[in-house]
Amino acid sequence: MKSKFRRTGALACAGAVVFGGLAVAAATQADADQKPIDQLLAEATPGSSALGKVQSRLDEIAQRNGLAEEQLQRILATDKTSWLDADSKLFFREPGLTAAQKAPEASPRWATEAVAGATGPAFELHSKPGSNRVIYLDFDGHTITGTAWNASKGIDPVNVSAYDTDGDPANYSTAEQDVVREVWARVAEDYSTFDVDVTTQEPPQSAIDRSGASDEQYGTRVLIDPDTWYQSGCGCGGVAYVGVYDSTSQHDYYQPALVFTKGVGTGAKNLAEAASHEAGHNVGLSHDGTSTVGYYQGHGAWAPIMGVGYYRGISQWSKGEYADANNKEDDYAVVGSHGLALRADEAGGTTGDAAALTVGTPASGFVAAEDDTDVYRVDVSAAGNYTATASAAATGGDLDIKLDLLDSAGSVVASADPASGQSDAGTPTGLGASVTSTLQPGTYYLRIDNVGYGDPLNTGYSTYGSRGAYTLGIAPS
Repeated sequence: MKSKFRRTGALACAGAVVFGGLAVAAATQADADQKPIDQLLAEATPGSSALGKVQSRLDEIAQRNGLAEEQLQRILATDKTSWLDADSKLFFREPGLTAAQKAPEASPRWATEAVAGATGPAFELHSKPGSNRVIYLDFDGHTITGTAWNASKGIDPVNVSAYDTDGDPANYSTAEQDVVREVWARVAEDYSTFDVDVTTQEPPQSAIDRSGASDEQYGTRVLIDPDTWYQSGCGCGGVAYVGVYDSTSQHDYYQPALVFTKGVGTGAKNLAEAASHEAGHNVGLSHDGTSTVGYYQGHGAWAPIMGVGYYRGISQWSKGEYADANNKEDDYAVVGSHGLALRADEAGGTTGDAAALTVGTPASGFVAAEDDTDVYRVDVSAAGNYTATASAAATGGDLDIKLDLLDSAGSVVASADPASGQSDAGTPTGLGASVTSTLQPGTYYLRIDNVGYGDPLNTGYSTYGSRGAYTLGIAPS
């Protein structure tokens, strides 16, 4: 079915009968060379097959997708999950998981009572309310109409069902709300360094769509889809178009990003990793793999978000610092070029511009830039033992913290940087830090640095993706 948004163009016709294989091939190639690039493919086509059909126009197609020609060539030739649709737009179909891999992990108890429909605290979550950018995690079902997904399947509209694990789609149990909340917390942490509101509360469509270059309020919908209308044909875990988050034309045509529960399961960890990954495609990112695998599953407790994060406690944005990485793109730079700027720094980086911290009253903040250092001033009024604690995000933390306690002259009194790891695939360890010291009345400083762990090549990670939310407090001990 041809998209109603597809551009039209005159097709060249042969003016005479030609004979012989070479002549036919030449005519076919000439025809391809004259067609608009959004008419080169009759239907969505796997990357390697598509490459053979569009090779002579690859530079134009790369421009259409906002990619370098060499990068698009590599993606189509090597990534088995890459596809070009009938308009020559790039999207990915993520592989589905086995039944064992889909098994949900235990979710922390949070909700207290069942709710009717998508109401109550689980559907009012915001990571940065007031931001002009949004990532909407949609668990409530949605009617998909007038999009590339409809065009590719020849079905319009598609009424996607709500997330449901207990057979009662009209209500959300406490367990279902717990999953919604945990997915939100994990995705919010992955995007916490950016000026974007990750939310479970449906925004007006105008806050997602982008009408043109002057429209500075836009975003994407990541739809948690439990149905089979698309998934049964691909067996995949999710699908998303690449680099469409800030598009100034046809913005809503290439949305939403889709996460299939039949592909990744209904558990919070898997859904969250898939949601961050699919939204990552929307903001321009490709897959992190190696020369032999399309998706890198990580090492130790670490994996790249644009690889496979299901099995590691720490998943971070990456620039391909691990061994045999096939994708060296700077994730933060690419995301920044597609509409998501880094969050503004909320605390100074030196003792001279330190933020205020009161004994007994925790503060919260974010490490957004790789070289960001946050310093807090503490005035101690009574002598005694004090413990300062810096904690990464309670769920799905990305930030590995080194904590220093400084005296009034800025000299280090105590320091802590525990080794990181994981107790299971959903629970990182050692990201926070704590120091205890006997202090006299006076002025002190607490300094938070982001650090890496081990060797990024094969055992750990660098400071590059070690960014995210933290809480900091100091109290008598």
